[in-house]
Amino acid sequence: MLDKLKGLEKRFDEINEKLTDINVINDQEQYKNLMKELKNLNPIIDKYREYKTASDDYEEAKAMLDEGGLDKDFKEMVQAQFEENKALIEKYTDELKILLLPKDPDDDKNVIIEIRGGAGGDEAALFANSLYRMYTMYAQLKGWKMEVINSNPTELGGYKEISFSVEGEGAYAKLKYESGVHRVQRVPETETQGRIHTSTITVAVLPEVEEVDVEINPADLEFQTYRSSGAGGQHINKTESAIRIIHHPTGVVVECQEERSQHKNKDKAMKMLYSKLYEAKLNEQTSKIARERKIQVGTGDRSERIRTYNYPQSRVTDHRIGLTLYKLEAMLNGDCDEVFEALAIADKAAKLAASNEN
Repeated sequence: MLDKLKGLEKRFDEINEKLTDINVINDQEQYKNLMKELKNLNPIIDKYREYKTASDDYEEAKAMLDEGGLDKDFKEMVQAQFEENKALIEKYTDELKILLLPKDPDDDKNVIIEIRGGAGGDEAALFANSLYRMYTMYAQLKGWKMEVINSNPTELGGYKEISFSVEGEGAYAKLKYESGVHRVQRVPETETQGRIHTSTITVAVLPEVEEVDVEINPADLEFQTYRSSGAGGQHINKTESAIRIIHHPTGVVVECQEERSQHKNKDKAMKMLYSKLYEAKLNEQTSKIARERKIQVGTGDRSERIRTYNYPQSRVTDHRIGLTLYKLEAMLNGDCDEVFEALAIADKAAKLAASNEN
């Protein structure tokens, strides 16, 4: 590990030197790539330098203790320095192991999220709207941009399904653990007996990918146009601006009806298609690993019940990591970082444990 860190520090210094070169500064693409690499290295090098300082102080204290001849008060001070830096070395070593774990190459990508009502009919559709609002408010807090791709609203103000894109730095890294079944327990407004109902919705989080990430044969695609339906504006049911794309080899179907322009709807639908095919490609590559080892925090199994939102107790429970918080209203208003960060930490810990086994 230390040899790898020395190499990374050398690279870190090389990049800083290159960034002062006028030729590099004038080459926007090279400059952008170097800045991105530097940003990724920063936390590792900062922690490594803290580790080196603690290691130097530890060795200095150890040498003084080994040499002996210290008066009582000074020896106690040196002993305290020795113990403190020994603990810091252990702490920094564990943190460096996590920082050196391979980074998910999709973490910096934008995302496409699909929310679909499951069991519970109208109540599930209303909760789909609640989760859409939660993600919208979280995105606003992060300064991200959101745009609806396709929606199927209900008369009561819910959604049978809604898909939307989220653009912003680290969007996939934060939101990727949201894939799965979300369960809500609450008393519906239409329930006269005051009984608690349980409903479910499914969420899928897809990294938004470029065309170069997935090959699509145009001959495999079928394009259909239809009139938009539901809420959306004056053009509804007047023009066939909505687009449906069918990818015949996989059976994947995507739709977009949110824009007035058929061309814009087609562009959005193609983005979603690329992301869905990319997800299928990744799932195929990782299925063998998933079968061999049960990963504590998953991102691909949409049938897994991942979280329960209990309204009577104002309770949110993430079942994957056993986390329970009594802050339902705050979370539904976009205060999600405590849960999202706990999931990321648990995922890294699981991957670190797996790497230690090998």
